[in-house]
Amino acid sequence: MSVRVLTRRQLLARGAGGALALGLAGCGGGGALRAAGDGSTRHSTWADPSGSGVLGVAAGSGLIDRTELAPRARPTAVLGTLAHLTDAHVLDAESPARVTFLNRLGAPFTSTFRPQEALTAQVLDGAVRAIDALAPDVVIQGGDLIDNAQANELERAFAALRGGAVDPNSGAPGYFGVQWAGDADPFYYRPDLDAPRHPGMLTAATSGFRAAGLRAPCYPVLGDHDLLVQGVVAPNALTGGIAVGERAVWQLPQGLAAPAGVARLAGAAPDGLPAPALIEPIIAELLSAPSVHVPADPRRRELTSVEALERLRAAAGQGSDAPLLDYTLDVGERLRVIVLDLVRREGGSGGVVHAAQPRWLARQLAAAAERWVLVFSHQPLTSTEGANELLAMLDRHPRVLAVLSGHTHRNRITPRPGAGGGYWLISTASLIDYPQQARALRVLATAGGGVALETWMLDHVPGGVRGLGDISRELAYLDAQGGRPQGFAGGRLDRNVTLYRRSA
Repeated sequence: MSVRVLTRRQLLARGAGGALALGLAGCGGGGALRAAGDGSTRHSTWADPSGSGVLGVAAGSGLIDRTELAPRARPTAVLGTLAHLTDAHVLDAESPARVTFLNRLGAPFTSTFRPQEALTAQVLDGAVRAIDALAPDVVIQGGDLIDNAQANELERAFAALRGGAVDPNSGAPGYFGVQWAGDADPFYYRPDLDAPRHPGMLTAATSGFRAAGLRAPCYPVLGDHDLLVQGVVAPNALTGGIAVGERAVWQLPQGLAAPAGVARLAGAAPDGLPAPALIEPIIAELLSAPSVHVPADPRRRELTSVEALERLRAAAGQGSDAPLLDYTLDVGERLRVIVLDLVRREGGSGGVVHAAQPRWLARQLAAAAERWVLVFSHQPLTSTEGANELLAMLDRHPRVLAVLSGHTHRNRITPRPGAGGGYWLISTASLIDYPQQARALRVLATAGGGVALETWMLDHVPGGVRGLGDISRELAYLDAQGGRPQGFAGGRLDRNVTLYRRSA
């Protein structure tokens, strides 16, 4: 066993003594803090101040004024309230299309297995419950709603968003995957046996539950994982056959090594590779690699890009059959949202500007008139191929307030000065990696004709299967390859702040 694997397992094991403490931390007694029922980190959050590996309820954080683009100004009216929920990565942890064994190769393959990956539907339900407590006007689902372009993943995710019965199982009843207690491979975390122990977690994770469902309208953004296998490869006959088949590869095939120089790409995205050529040869080797027999399930079929777009377009209330999921919506009378689709249809996780998008964006900005503008995409525009023209257009426009994205799984807020007055670049953390948060956004008119954006993080709250969300947060926190060591929570100024913008 490699040192890297040992380090990861040792870090998880450190939480063994704290598992019960996590479960009791929000119950209180005497002067103990209680977790806010609405998930607002303005009221409470989760922290590990002693560095013990055990999360407990901590005091919340108020909003800090950020005045890099404009001075503080008195609010005069609320223009709209939104929630940004992104990178849920609802996945089928039992699917033979998973390539969990690639995690052994290190970066940039570390997202192919996470110890909390069986709990994605329950975390999404908990995030929905927190958003419902916020009562926003609209919810922007920021892309990578699912993980591996499978039909049953999308159905599971939609069920969690719309509310009602959710079936998180596939194949035969019960869990059968790499975290199964009968798998002797010491690499994978098995909650029934390994520290921190959570006996029965996988049985609960694959049991049906009732989701709360969003009360506000939800508008999707297209992400690379929504269309591409592992967020990288366009579905094809080979990958489709593996997904619905009964052969799963759990062990790293003998002699398989990471392509030369691939580690330098680790920073491109935490959940994908920029070029499909880096993973296509590895997938081809699965046909002859030693495998495990798993129950097949036709519901695991891969979605065609046309089908995925049709489902997401319908969710957005868009009747068009346009090839891109680009659209606009208005929140009240003074706020416009523009959604951009930057996904590469040929494969690769990085964003790309498509040929018709500059002209389309110019028309939408002109049509916004006196409304303030929020732009949403999955991949950040600042790292997207061909985005310079779009950024220059936004830099000149006098009514752009913020440009928001997911994809990086990181909370980050930076000002972008421009001829039009500047705007804020905002990235929101994922629901699959620590800190597993969504973002609240409240737009305020301010005295003198300016505008302010109050934004704060939302922790997911207990949902349909009580306790599973807290276990997921704990495992995500302990994951040595996850969001805590990579700093995905961001700094204090990336989370609960008020962002000011001058009048146009």
